[in-house]
Amino acid sequence: MNIDKKLIKCRACPRLVDWREEISIVKRKAYQDEKYWGKPVPGFGPDDARVLVVGLAPGAHGANRTGRIFTGDSSGDWLYHSLYKNGLAKLEISKSRDDGQELFGTRITCAVHCAPPGNKPNLEEIERCSDWLNQEFKALFPTTRAYLALGGIAWKATITALGEIGEELPRKRPKFSHGANFKFQGSDGNIRLVIGSYHPSQQNTFTGKLTRSQLDSVVRKAGRFAHAGKPL
Repeated sequence: MNIDKKLIKCRACPRLVDWREEISIVKRKAYQDEKYWGKPVPGFGPDDARVLVVGLAPGAHGANRTGRIFTGDSSGDWLYHSLYKNGLAKLEISKSRDDGQELFGTRITCAVHCAPPGNKPNLEEIERCSDWLNQEFKALFPTTRAYLALGGIAWKATITALGEIGEELPRKRPKFSHGANFKFQGSDGNIRLVIGSYHPSQQNTFTGKLTRSQLDSVVRKAGRFAHAGKPL
């Protein structure tokens, strides 16, 4: 997308800039011989996607290392496995930007595009980065039919972005929980789905808060809704 080239030059959040660059120098022992990306991580997938997956932020040693969202860590392993299983990804796993991975009718992005300390961006950073998300939502809106939000922050960011680009959402909406969802009629007359999932973080997957079957279920629902009448 056109915004991607501009996004990777962003230095708007001093704390995040310092952290992403420090991690790229210090590195994790297992990746000492690798060159880290160390910049904002753009979305990944076609610019006419029918499914838009929204995560929290790049992982310090995952996307901040590889330069592709949800690539190179366990969260990405879970997500791509589910996308592959549901016909939305070419490969079951993604390890690097040049591994041949391809998404079908699906794009992945994040509420915050730089790796935050402790995986916790602050409210000011989320707000500052929201302009990038708004631009991406607006560009994708003509084709997107389903929004899959991974985690509470992504759920809120998705709803906020849709409002910012001028969409009128139902006043009565479910609070975030795994599988929470609602539909709305877009300004173009098309019905769209917003659905939530627990984030496939190690904290959630190791404790069993999120299982593979739970993640598969919401990915399948988003994919089927978005591609209704179209072969997956």
